[in-house]
Amino acid sequence: MPLIVKDYTWTQTETIVYINVPLKGVKVGKVDVFSTDEYLKVHFPPFLFEAFLSEPIDDDKSTAKIGNGVAVFTLQKKKERLWEHLVINNNDKDKSREIRERALLKAQEKLAAESKAKATKRQEERKYALETMMKLEEEGRARIQKMKDDEREKATAQLEAWKLKQRQIAEEEAQLKLQGQRIKVDKQSKSEKIHLPRTSDQCKVKHDQKNSVQSISKKKQVDLPAPRSIGNIQIKFTPRVFPTALRESRVPEEEEWLQKQAEARRAINVNLAELKDLTEEERNPDWLKEKGDKLFATGNYLAAINAYSLAIKLNRKIPAIYSNRAACHLKLRNLHKAIEDSSRALDLLTPPVAGNAGARTRAHVRRGTAFCELELYTEGLQDYQAALTIDPQNEILQADTHKIRQIIQGSAPCSE
Repeated sequence: MPLIVKDYTWTQTETIVYINVPLKGVKVGKVDVFSTDEYLKVHFPPFLFEAFLSEPIDDDKSTAKIGNGVAVFTLQKKKERLWEHLVINNNDKDKSREIRERALLKAQEKLAAESKAKATKRQEERKYALETMMKLEEEGRARIQKMKDDEREKATAQLEAWKLKQRQIAEEEAQLKLQGQRIKVDKQSKSEKIHLPRTSDQCKVKHDQKNSVQSISKKKQVDLPAPRSIGNIQIKFTPRVFPTALRESRVPEEEEWLQKQAEARRAINVNLAELKDLTEEERNPDWLKEKGDKLFATGNYLAAINAYSLAIKLNRKIPAIYSNRAACHLKLRNLHKAIEDSSRALDLLTPPVAGNAGARTRAHVRRGTAFCELELYTEGLQDYQAALTIDPQNEILQADTHKIRQIIQGSAPCSE
């Protein structure tokens, strides 16, 4: 049974009640305080202090300080007046038990309300966080959509400019053609003016002059030999697509290369979902490649990659698109992707003929550069040697190959 503390002290003003409860040497960590508007309990085993307050207080505005061997309570009165007694008569046990039970019930209700308020607050915070995240995602999508719209407008403007230029060229050609026809008509009209009928006197004079000239020419022609007979000689050249002579070429490989190029131009995938919003010109892989080349020249490598990638989706058999996308990846240091695109371009550049020698050289150099950036100098040297085999007179390739060979042998620094 706990020991009841009775040696407490209290003072008051019209608004505040001060209570000092001695802790009897008990540590602060073992003190348990419980209070309501009409009940105060301090339990520090084996001691117990209970106060059944004579008048209600504002529990939310009241405070407690525990330390230095004493618990000091500052209780805020609900009514501003002096109390006659701090507690009610302790002899009335039924009323004390009723106050204690009511205090416990009120404390439980208060705890439940606080728990519910915390749960509501957590839910509101979670909802706010979700709304904020959704808002950020929506802003991100709107920003991406704006970038797409801007890019589409830019591409549309370029397309319209290209169409306008083509119309201007067509108009200029039509004007030149019309001007040529006018010149031809003027020449015909001048020739008709020259051959107008002459007067009888003029004809007579001309006829006399003609007879005299013919008589003189007949005298001169007596000693001239007869003219040679006329003949036609037809010359036919062997049709050649490649710049090399026929005796130096490999006809089966060249015909295979031309056939692959023709098939690549016809192999266009028009069933892509991305094509729904594109115009007819934007579905042309050659137009997309030209656009990617312009974007690469301006330094917009990401946009160039997008253009090349869409062109590849339309047609996966054009090696130049893979090679150019590899160059973009090199600029952005996407080295593994650069190696992959260069390898794909080399796979398509078969069989090796004079017509694709330059493309094969560029693909080997780009893949070799990516290997060297990854410090795989042996693989990079193999690509540079392959490029040098195709173009042995290229001084830049010779210098780069020599430098890579020095790095492998350890006689040159690895950094560029």
